Amino acid sequence: MTQHYRNLTPAEIEQLERQGNYAEEWSTVRVAESFSAEYVRNSTFEGAVSLGTLENNRHTDGALSLREGIYNSCLCNTTVGDHPTIHNVRMLSGYTIGNNVLLFNIDEMTCDPTDPVWLEPMNENGGRRILPFGGMTIGDAYLWARYRGRKQLMEKLEQFTRDLLASPEGRYGQLGDCCVVKNTKSLHNIIVRSSSDDPSRIDSCITLHDGVVGYGCTVEHGIIAERFLLGEHVHLEFGLRLNDTVVGDNSTLARCEVGNSIIFPAHEQHHNNSFLIAGLIMGQSNIAAGGTIGSNHNSRTADNEIAGGRGFWPGLCCSFKHSSRFASYCLLAKGDYPAELDITLPFALVNNNVSKDQLELMPAYWWMYNMYAMDRNSKKFAKRDKRKYKAQHIEFDNLAPDTAEEILRGMKQLRAWMAASTGDTVYAQGQEKSKRPTVVLKAAEGLKAYEDMLVFYAMKYLPQLPSTRYQLDTKEWVNIGGQLVAKADMEQLIADVENGAIASWQQLHDRMDALWEAYPAQREAHAYSVLCRLAGVDHLDETLWKQYQRRYADIQAYIEEQKVVSRHKDEVNAFRNMTYWDDDERAAVLS
Repeated sequence: MTQHYRNLTPAEIEQLERQGNYAEEWSTVRVAESFSAEYVRNSTFEGAVSLGTLENNRHTDGALSLREGIYNSCLCNTTVGDHPTIHNVRMLSGYTIGNNVLLFNIDEMTCDPTDPVWLEPMNENGGRRILPFGGMTIGDAYLWARYRGRKQLMEKLEQFTRDLLASPEGRYGQLGDCCVVKNTKSLHNIIVRSSSDDPSRIDSCITLHDGVVGYGCTVEHGIIAERFLLGEHVHLEFGLRLNDTVVGDNSTLARCEVGNSIIFPAHEQHHNNSFLIAGLIMGQSNIAAGGTIGSNHNSRTADNEIAGGRGFWPGLCCSFKHSSRFASYCLLAKGDYPAELDITLPFALVNNNVSKDQLELMPAYWWMYNMYAMDRNSKKFAKRDKRKYKAQHIEFDNLAPDTAEEILRGMKQLRAWMAASTGDTVYAQGQEKSKRPTVVLKAAEGLKAYEDMLVFYAMKYLPQLPSTRYQLDTKEWVNIGGQLVAKADMEQLIADVENGAIASWQQLHDRMDALWEAYPAQREAHAYSVLCRLAGVDHLDETLWKQYQRRYADIQAYIEEQKVVSRHKDEVNAFRNMTYWDDDERAAVLS
């Protein structure tokens, strides 16, 4: 963007007025040295306005092609970078606009940064409120919203943010380079992060108020959004209503209603009859049609929450009662779940069996019955990650330190439940706030599958038998917006914020970057500890290592076999094939 602006010459003022332009005071309009008045027509300027370089260019966005310059618009207290294309903007006030920006058919685009608006995620009573800012990661938002018991931390994070918002580069009313905003009614107090290699676009929206749009985002087709934070490469589409919500990188929300939530990266919710309120959804998740997650309050105040671990996947028409919590990669069968849930078994199938009036859990369901989907889900999120900057670090693998520890805890629970059972039926405890039974299906098979999953995880990240023992044995991990951090490291980070060793968001981000660099070695050490715990030893000798190598090879063969088997179930299913005339048509459609 042009850094130095000059006053208009008398000849330029005369030309601008001849071309239908008006200013309250031309002396407050400043321009770049190479400014050309030829490309400013029928526009009004109020207050301090700075205009960058203008040339005889055209700006194309799809089928739309417009001449560079400022036409039929009103600019008030605004700085515009080089090569803008601004047409039919009825009021543009209080913004700093980057280079090569296209603004077309906008009713009002205003900013009043003096009083930033709080965002109230995860809980409708406002008790987890945060102040979003340009460059805020999903992990930042989660840290601020989640650790409410640390009063000094809360004070420091607010001060970091207010310092940032008071600076020119941190204030609201920023549009980055190559941003496109068109056919939109109202934008107020918006930051849009955009660049030449990762542009963002806003198209045909109704209102966007008090929010931050990350790099590479697309917001289009009838969106109403107020008080929000979007990570990188978020897509909001087709009439979504969004408020008080943080949406993680690489997520898509469309046709639905989402409010007062924090959503970690790689979330999908596309259906106009799905609803998510007062939730923490920890990413790699999917909300099916008919989901009413947050509609069932059970007290007189809006102070309840839903927490879904990584891979949270409720099936069609699922309804849950506040407050409920779900382990990672829970798949919930269609149903109206009548009581609060605390599902602690990861990778489990959860079913509300109405005919038997019981809750049913099948541990390790994904591993035993849908290996194709489990393998695909572990790879597709990384493959689809098109972010350029990747400020938010993300662990995409579904078998990682966090889920491995959940599996170990689940195995301990399963053994206890199996030991307490007097007959063939295994009953779980503490999974539902209800007097009806919770039945564990295929408990023994699930226990064996869990162990195989742990061996597969550990051997995948151990390239060879270590020559020396690992010193690190981290058993507790926290998911900070998609990045897995050892709990001890997270506690140290928080302490360093509280004691002043970390004195800004940038320094906090630098620490998170350093933790991400250390993570692969920590994960490897954790993998080693998992094998030791499975074997009941302090360290692995050559004999145990060879046993695990053979078992790992067998598990790899099993995975390849089950991927084919689970996919083959669909291929031979007559009901799935009946809409195709023949195999050739089916292959052409599904290839």
